[in-house]
Amino acid sequence: MGTSARRSARCRTIGAGLAAVALAAGAVSCGKGSGEESPKMTPAAAVAKAAKNTEDISSFRYRMKGKVPEQGRVEAEASMRTKPDVAMTMKMTAPDQGTEGTVEIRLVDKAMYIGGNAEMAKEMDGKSWIKFDMSALGDDLGGAAPGASQADQNPATESAFLTGAKDVKKVGTETVDGVKTTRYSGTVTLDELKASFKDEAKATREAREKSLQQYEKLGVDKLKMDMWVDGEDHAKQFRMQGDATKGPLDMTITFLDYNKPVTVTAPPAKDTADLAEMMKGLQDG
Repeated sequence: MGTSARRSARCRTIGAGLAAVALAAGAVSCGKGSGEESPKMTPAAAVAKAAKNTEDISSFRYRMKGKVPEQGRVEAEASMRTKPDVAMTMKMTAPDQGTEGTVEIRLVDKAMYIGGNAEMAKEMDGKSWIKFDMSALGDDLGGAAPGASQADQNPATESAFLTGAKDVKKVGTETVDGVKTTRYSGTVTLDELKASFKDEAKATREAREKSLQQYEKLGVDKLKMDMWVDGEDHAKQFRMQGDATKGPLDMTITFLDYNKPVTVTAPPAKDTADLAEMMKGLQDG
């Protein structure tokens, strides 16, 4: 593979990883229970209660599988904490990117690290990790890093989006990873979501509006959403689907546990390259 082709493949891999991190913010928590809802609880009330319960979630482990616009299929397993600070570790595979589509992602101390790919090390003088400052990144990387500016958001934020749907309905009961759940479904436009934010507290409203930006940038104007709620009124599984400008969005997150310790460490400095300098070199080239 030529140098330019390897660089292009590496950029696609980085983009897939960052997009996956951003879109992983679709739901929170899991738990064990009967999956039975109160006979007096409407579907909308059940979804609202599950969204409210996310406020008590400080960490979780999850699997993610789906399709990201431009990047194709994505599969991952990750652990994340949201309190007292945001930290995450994820092992992600983008099958459509071939052998270069397997990476490990770490978010710690407001820095993102991407590595774990042998082909990547060949292009970086043996260094196997790329680092960049999340606060300084912004949108500077364009298509090479879609959604990077949203990667440090609290995943609980988007789990509340289904509450903005006016057509929430109960689909039925299903077993997910051995846990009995009740499945709810609804469709919501981005305009309806924005309107639903107006009655929220300022901090909550601003967080949800920020989360919504990634979908606006993808060109998604409507989301079909499904939530599988367990017997403890937590989201065991969550799915978001939409038609983006550059392809379909379809992401499912299944939660494995929650509120357990999550420790993330930065890779050794000697094994790490600076992403901003690498991208500047690519642009100059």
